[in-house]
Amino acid sequence: MKTFIFLVLLGIHGAAAVTHSLKYFYTASSQVPNFPEFVVVGLVDGVQMFHYDSNTGRAEPKRDWMKENTDPQYWERNTANCLGSQQIHKVDIETLKGRFNQTGGVHIVQMMYGCEWDDETGEADGYRQFGYDGEDFISFDLKTETWIAPTPQAVITKNKWDNDKADVAYIKSYHTQICPEWLKKYVNYGRSSLMRTELPSVSLLQKSPSSPVSCHATGFYPDRALMLWRKDGEDLHEDVDQGEILPNNDGKFQMSANLDLSSVKPEDWGRYECVFQLSGVKKDIVTKLDKAMIKTNETSTPLIPIIIAAVVILVAIIGGVGFFLYRKKSAKRPPSPVDNPEVMEELNPKA
Repeated sequence: MKTFIFLVLLGIHGAAAVTHSLKYFYTASSQVPNFPEFVVVGLVDGVQMFHYDSNTGRAEPKRDWMKENTDPQYWERNTANCLGSQQIHKVDIETLKGRFNQTGGVHIVQMMYGCEWDDETGEADGYRQFGYDGEDFISFDLKTETWIAPTPQAVITKNKWDNDKADVAYIKSYHTQICPEWLKKYVNYGRSSLMRTELPSVSLLQKSPSSPVSCHATGFYPDRALMLWRKDGEDLHEDVDQGEILPNNDGKFQMSANLDLSSVKPEDWGRYECVFQLSGVKKDIVTKLDKAMIKTNETSTPLIPIIIAAVVILVAIIGGVGFFLYRKKSAKRPPSPVDNPEVMEELNPKA
């Protein structure tokens, strides 16, 4: 399905419609050492631009383009909103502990809300959902304008919130009008960064002569990309394992597509090529299947580097013993659909 979406988005490279997103994640926790009781993270197109936590007590910009395009009143207003949400979520944890017959221990409430906007069609959609201790608790259905309770403990909340018609009307207005308008502003603020394109480096990798050949691209932006294998200019679907797009630590992305060559004669390798396409970029990156260009684990390695590597590994193991002896067990983490590793650290507290 994801590949199909990318194909639709890519189409002809010159016409690249983009769906932008604005998401906020609230994480409230109790009895988690060395972690703020309350954290708010805001993201535009997966890029963190907003941060608040209970330790600093301040809403702050995470990108220069947010700082440059907003005034002090914007941050004062959002600080006040976060402080109010902090108190509400603190009460929510105690309420849910009672609902689930719990007393002490580590507990986490998460809220995720936001919207998406198609810059070509102008269509907008929104979402708002809550989780408790890593499980879905309640979510809002924008089409029916009702709350969905997947657990018995959430039915009380559903009935109460469904009957608050004024709040339901506000939520609908926020997700279909207010949120998309703010999203458009943020996209315009960070256009030079959010709308940029960066091409990847592409390599052919193979674990052993009998393994599939992996076409690997890393360092591209944005994540609207497609990678495929072709034979004689025709797209291949069989014998191809399409990988997901994954985030790098620097905010860019990587992906792979594996080709099974077990039934292909060596003399036919030249008929195959890997093709990488990036939304907004007209020219494809085409990599011919060439045995001489494949990086493999089978490559012979001199003895001295092996000895040096072994010594380094041994030192690392000895140095890590202390860490593993004192490592604490992680608390149960609520699920969060965020790819950015930096943001994941802020959303998921460790015990």
